[in-house]
Amino acid sequence: MLTEALSRKSEYNANKLRKRLRRLVGTAIADFNMIEKGDRVMVCLSGGKDSYVLLDILRNLQTHAPLDFELIAVNLDQKQPGFPEHVLPDYLSGINMPFRIVEQDTYSVVKRVIAEGKTTCSLCSRLRRGVLYRVATELGATKIALGHHRDDILETFFLNMFYGGKLKAMPPKLVSDDGCHVVIRPLAYCKEKDLAAYAQLVRFPIIPCNLCGSQPNLQRQVIKEMMQQWDKKHPGRLETMFTALQNIQLSHLVDASRYDFAGIKPHGIATEEGDKAFDDEPLPDMQASMSCDDDSLSEQEDECDVSVKSDPPLF
Repeated sequence: MLTEALSRKSEYNANKLRKRLRRLVGTAIADFNMIEKGDRVMVCLSGGKDSYVLLDILRNLQTHAPLDFELIAVNLDQKQPGFPEHVLPDYLSGINMPFRIVEQDTYSVVKRVIAEGKTTCSLCSRLRRGVLYRVATELGATKIALGHHRDDILETFFLNMFYGGKLKAMPPKLVSDDGCHVVIRPLAYCKEKDLAAYAQLVRFPIIPCNLCGSQPNLQRQVIKEMMQQWDKKHPGRLETMFTALQNIQLSHLVDASRYDFAGIKPHGIATEEGDKAFDDEPLPDMQASMSCDDDSLSEQEDECDVSVKSDPPLF
């Protein structure tokens, strides 16, 4: 009896979370026109929680969307020692999902080129990207879907700001390095902790990454831990920061190549974005986020979702 009740509760929680993720993914797709009628979307499946959820939600949207598009899952077997080759084919066959497993030993290349103890992510990523672009061409894919989420975008923003001296994040949609493909990130509005919770509820057969995931001192990991502490101590802060990435005011930054500061002259017309640099501006979004700080309001955390730009999506 208890087991049955727990099973019903788990199914209820999974459905509730699926609806939220589906709404956020559908909104991101609509905001950035990620998927169009007739698209063939290559979903890159690593075996990690994020790509499993991405595929699951896209399959769900495919069933209900008002436009037709194809999905094909692609996994790159990089020949890491101990990689369970049967897991993804068994899973994808079990859900009747078209897929392709690509075998290419990038692991040996990375281990040969990168000295022991050095960061492997950059080279590994470049090698993997090149293979996936080639496969997308072979499959006739019009879009390449990756499983990066909201927290990945924020982490990349801080990495570029702290270590690269750039205000640059991870775009939800871009043209690939070779100029031949459109890369999309449908999970752009989704929180990592929601993806982790959903993956645990659904019990996807997760495959850990032993090549890069075993490097605890990576700068990205340091940023991730910083953000996790912020989220724990100040619920709503990450949502506010992500909203800021959607509300950029070039006239109040310091990049003369992006804004014509040199050409500024008085014109006698009042402007909404005038000189407010010294004003004590009200911050309604911040106040809303801070209302979630109290532990007694933890239930409200789900309501502190990212701000999105469009009306409810068609998906």
